[in-house]
Amino acid sequence: MKEYISQYEKWKKSEYVPMNLKSELNAIASDDRAIEERFSAQMNFGTAGLRAVMQAGTAYMNVITVAHTAKALCALIERSDAREKGVVIGYDSRNNSQLFAKTMARVLAFNNIKTYIFDELRPTPVLSFAVRELKCIAGINITASHNPKQYNGIKVYWEDGAQISPEQAKVVSAEMEKTDMLSVEMCDFETAVNDGRITILESDFDEKYIEAVLKETVDTSIIPETAEKLSVVYTPLNGAGYRLVPKVLKRAGVKKLTVVDSQSKPDGEFPTTPKPNPEYQQVFEEGIPLAERENAELIIATDPDADRVGVMVFDRSINDYVCLTGNQVGALLIDYIIASYRERDCMPPDPYVVKTIVTSELATKICEKNGVRIYNVLTGFKYIGEVIKKSEQTGKGSFILGFEESYGYLKGTYARDKDGVVASLLICEMAAYYMKKNMTLYDALTDLYKRYGYYTEKTCEKYFEGMDGAEIMEQKMDTLRKKTPAALNGEKIAAVRDYLKGTITDIATGKSFSTGLPESNVLYYETEKGNVAVVRPSGTEPKIKFYYMIHADSIEESKRICSQIRRETEALFD
Repeated sequence: MKEYISQYEKWKKSEYVPMNLKSELNAIASDDRAIEERFSAQMNFGTAGLRAVMQAGTAYMNVITVAHTAKALCALIERSDAREKGVVIGYDSRNNSQLFAKTMARVLAFNNIKTYIFDELRPTPVLSFAVRELKCIAGINITASHNPKQYNGIKVYWEDGAQISPEQAKVVSAEMEKTDMLSVEMCDFETAVNDGRITILESDFDEKYIEAVLKETVDTSIIPETAEKLSVVYTPLNGAGYRLVPKVLKRAGVKKLTVVDSQSKPDGEFPTTPKPNPEYQQVFEEGIPLAERENAELIIATDPDADRVGVMVFDRSINDYVCLTGNQVGALLIDYIIASYRERDCMPPDPYVVKTIVTSELATKICEKNGVRIYNVLTGFKYIGEVIKKSEQTGKGSFILGFEESYGYLKGTYARDKDGVVASLLICEMAAYYMKKNMTLYDALTDLYKRYGYYTEKTCEKYFEGMDGAEIMEQKMDTLRKKTPAALNGEKIAAVRDYLKGTITDIATGKSFSTGLPESNVLYYETEKGNVAVVRPSGTEPKIKFYYMIHADSIEESKRICSQIRRETEALFD
């Protein structure tokens, strides 16, 4: 009997598998391909945790695979001899998120690991904050971030509040390989609450987090001074930001705040959008009529776990709302924070910014001109967290902003992950600052380009789904490593960074240098004119991601170059 068929039969017979999953399995009894897809592999556990479609099978998210992951995490915690330090668990608005969170809590408590769990959904940054505030050894968040509704996932954090390291992820993966998925024991949830093994965190804990966020206001006077004029529309996209974002904005002084009613309540079906991702303009469609009615300066959207933020701002030249990219918002925030500190003569000592290697070089230009250090790290906010940690350990540097192109921002060291709540606050404050100058945020962006040159950045993706998707992606990356394209847009390739090999190669001389960063499956091409194309497989979805960072003397020319380089780069994967 084939191994995947054997696993399928075990699941159908096991007393651990609930009836709803068995019904799913019975429905595919005559579909060998479906059985193979569900049982030929396990989910891959990496530094970003797990993320998969919710359905029965060893390769998908369900109570069995969630419990199995929890058991493997127990081994990591036991290695650190840290049962008493405890683990805190959070979750978002997705279907089954609370069920999966409680399942993990039951496994941890059974293994005598002190466990905290929130009484209802919370933004991901609250979980990161809670790990640090409660001095836990680890944190677990049940979320699939901005993925479509059929997905869910598990993010794991360590005691500094950042996601776990590659070495720790390998320990968890090894434990999952040797642990029987259908024999994970767990205790009764209510019994564990009553005997103190599980502690439920209620709304009073939120106050500590809110205080930490409000301390990151750059200038506390700006929003109150414009409160009678500043109008903001907010949508949580039926996610975890629904309570805390409005609460923080109101406490900061925003009086004219309108929440999009159809997207205001938690709902894992995400009924108004197929992809609850604030990168996409479609998610703002429900909010635009409200913004027009309220004469709003901007529309803010947070994703289901409220760690990412998207923004639409009013462009007076076309009398309409336009989306800003994550790169544009990050550059605006850096410029605003530096300007505000300088104007009030309160710049912290030795300020620094952290961004990822696929994030706009406009940020670098702004920092260089203003004497602010900037660090480049691999994709993933945990790497930004590592720079913050090192700075604290050495006592050198003042962190003023960390951001990545995928709409994630953090100001402050209270957390070690991107925070849509503090980002929403800063964006409103920034809008108020420019309102006092009779400028919109779009006007501010135009001014930024006039000062530093015109930048166009674009992120694209190509999916490779199915059982052989991962293998195809690996083959495509291997092929590209063996044959570097000679040019893009007619511009010779000047340097190639291969982060898997850890090298930066000068094409003209053939000399190689170290990237100075950890290994990662990323290829980075820089042309002789300084334009950039980056290729990397996603760590959470079956797709290749492409990043383009272009600059030119006009916005039209930068867009034209970006389109051409995109066509040539993505053709390499056809």
